[in-house]
Amino acid sequence: MKKIVLVLLAAAGAVVAKKKLDQSKAEQALWAEATDPVSKS
Repeated sequence: MKKIVLVLLAAAGAVVAKKKLDQSKAEQALWAEATDPVSKS
């Protein structure tokens, strides 16, 4: 029983970490786009 709980907690932690990583990457991409120098064409 304890093993199942530990596995579930580890899985939940992995999901939370993945969400934070994806959110961080999205925010970083947004900042990169917002601060891109404008090229003159």
